[in-house]
Amino acid sequence: MNLTEQQQLELEAATFRRLLKHLDEHKEVQNIDLMNLAGFCRNCLSKWYVAAAETKGITVDYEDARERVYGMPYAQWKASYQQEASPEQLDRFKKVTG
Repeated sequence: MNLTEQQQLELEAATFRRLLKHLDEHKEVQNIDLMNLAGFCRNCLSKWYVAAAETKGITVDYEDARERVYGMPYAQWKASYQQEASPEQLDRFKKVTG
């Protein structure tokens, strides 16, 4: 595949936006589920967003990054969509994160 750097950047950005849209459409998928299955969650994406900004000399507040990833302030998302983790989820989480 012969892509210019700009084309690659645009495709990666579109893919990231699609991932965020997908997560927004599936709020029933809890962060602990994502961590247990994939080893990352919405909070990880937020941290990666902040870290990527830092490599470009841009300051992005973590809460602003969370709002970008969650599509709303984190406290609002948490109050509206976050469910209590089950004992099974917590046990698996402990095993995964060791």
